[in-house]
Amino acid sequence: MKSYRKLGLACLAWLVLAGAALAGENESLDLLTPAQEYAQQALPMMLAENAGVVRANAAPAVAAQPEFDPPWLTGSNMHLVLGLATLVGAAATAISPPSDDNTTGPRNRNGFHGTAGKVTGVLAAATVASGFVVHWNDFHLEDGWTDPDNLHVILGATGASMLGYAVLKSAGSSTKTSHAALAELGALGMLIGVKLTW
Repeated sequence: MKSYRKLGLACLAWLVLAGAALAGENESLDLLTPAQEYAQQALPMMLAENAGVVRANAAPAVAAQPEFDPPWLTGSNMHLVLGLATLVGAAATAISPPSDDNTTGPRNRNGFHGTAGKVTGVLAAATVASGFVVHWNDFHLEDGWTDPDNLHVILGATGASMLGYAVLKSAGSSTKTSHAALAELGALGMLIGVKLTW
């Protein structure tokens, strides 16, 4: 249980860092594109030519623009990586068999299958949380239910909820439970949600 608390704290710290990066990102939204900056620099020159002031053999010096490098840690990239990691975790959990074949007594819930399922559940929750923080303004019902952004939110949140419920249902039971179909259906919903926006 302690390792899951550490994992949860690590995910929370990652979300806080991403939120701080987003706060810095939102402050820089008023940056000009290179084309807009060039137009602002060229405007006085065009006005001077219209006024009849022309210099012979004097080309305006245009400063070399540094190439724009977007930051690698953005909220959108974090949401993307968390979503893909959730799908990989769901696939790894689905193809790994449960580690204990004991049907009568308490079962082992800490094998690879159980641990991968729990990690996938945490990743699914982190994916939904980061998507809510980063893309909160992409969900508009006036665009209709069939809008790809709306379907992404609906399928992703529903799929993550189903996957999380299946993980909690299995982790809380000492005997075998039928949770695979619910978890796989949730992962499929998340996969379709990802495919709609890609």
